[in-house]
Amino acid sequence: MFVVSLLTAPAAPRLDGAAVARVRRTLGGGAPRWLMPGVAAEFETAADPRRTPDWPQLRAGLQSAGIDLNALPAAGRRKRILIADMDSTMIGQECIDELAACAGVGPEVAAITARAMNGELDFESALAARVALLAGLPEAAVARVLAARITDAPGARTLVATMRAAGARTALVSGGFTAFTGPVAARQGFHEHHANRLEVADGRLTGRVLPPVLGRAAKVAALEAIAARLGIGPEAAIAVGDGANDLAMLARAGAGVALHAKPVVAAASDIVVNHGDLTALLFLQGYSRDAFAG
Repeated sequence: MFVVSLLTAPAAPRLDGAAVARVRRTLGGGAPRWLMPGVAAEFETAADPRRTPDWPQLRAGLQSAGIDLNALPAAGRRKRILIADMDSTMIGQECIDELAACAGVGPEVAAITARAMNGELDFESALAARVALLAGLPEAAVARVLAARITDAPGARTLVATMRAAGARTALVSGGFTAFTGPVAARQGFHEHHANRLEVADGRLTGRVLPPVLGRAAKVAALEAIAARLGIGPEAAIAVGDGANDLAMLARAGAGVALHAKPVVAAASDIVVNHGDLTALLFLQGYSRDAFAG
């Protein structure tokens, strides 16, 4: 059995019964279940609807109407691990870009970030090039950026709190920096966090990252290590990210969600959320709104 999920932005509900009924007629699904009125509904199908000839056009049409359409196996939907990217996923910003703005090199660093997230540049070399531009920035700038510029993405705390309440292990895994993942993980309620470490000397950034560098392969390794520690497989994880650096992690997890992702990431992902917020990960697992924690 498969579950077909329709959802939209909780801040602008636009999903109605007529839209759900049209999709059910096209795909031959069962009775709908509303997880949140106007925001999220689902129904079951006997076969994988993504293999039907109607799927691409149906999905594209709903996207243009502000509705995300996804399908996933009904078995094993509730995941025991949440592993999440940080920048532009669990928070609304790219931390290195915000630091660069403080250092007066914002446009240069932002351009490299965009190319790296689109998969146009090797992550490790792009990271080194960006961090080098931060050389001489006072370490205290990190605290200022955290306080003034970094905001939680909509639904972040609810997602983590609900999965923790259900017994899941939660991990923030970023190609960014521990100076940011530590505070963000603490305020959002993650069990653990993994990221790169900025080198500091005499109270200033040196322009280097301390080895080892956490990139695409390291995110997969973190997922596998957490699963092994819990005695379960990576298929018991739901992962979320937006950049090319997240693609391997999304593919390795049992459910990999491309959230407001770069085109190259969305094109390579089975589960794509362009309109919903982070609570979409809960709806995709079958949680109803009244089951949310936090």
